[in-house]
Amino acid sequence: MSTNIVYEWLKTLQLPQYAESFVDNGYDDLEVCKQIGDPDLDAIGVAVPHHRRRIHEAVRRLKEADERAAGLYFTLEPPPPPPAPAGRCPRRAGGPEEPRRGAAPRTRPGGRRGAAGAGGLVAYPRLKLKIMIRDKLIRDGINLSKPPYSNKVNQGT
Repeated sequence: MSTNIVYEWLKTLQLPQYAESFVDNGYDDLEVCKQIGDPDLDAIGVAVPHHRRRIHEAVRRLKEADERAAGLYFTLEPPPPPPAPAGRCPRRAGGPEEPRRGAAPRTRPGGRRGAAGAGGLVAYPRLKLKIMIRDKLIRDGINLSKPPYSNKVNQGT
């Protein structure tokens, strides 16, 4: 069986013996595992009561982590340019593509450069986005270079 996130998850629960059965029954992703109930554990073959409790507790923690997670989605591609207003030439000096000399940088609604109005998209420079994601991972205690997020193999042995 190839190593995957469910195997790593079960390994952290000290229940790796169920990994193959989980995958064979379609539980090959943590999103799917969040739906596990008693009938599913019966089908998977988890009969030991304290193993069942351990899995149920871990599923509860997965669901809680989802509830705490911010609903933010990032994209590194720039948004498409807005359509030119009707009746204006976009190449005209001072138009949206060519700022006037000496003019202050334009701001979007909301008064902040790169920010959209309430509920809209926010554009961040790539470096700032990288730092924000790194800081969020640190605050949440997530280390992407360690299991279950990574299956790093030592090349020295």
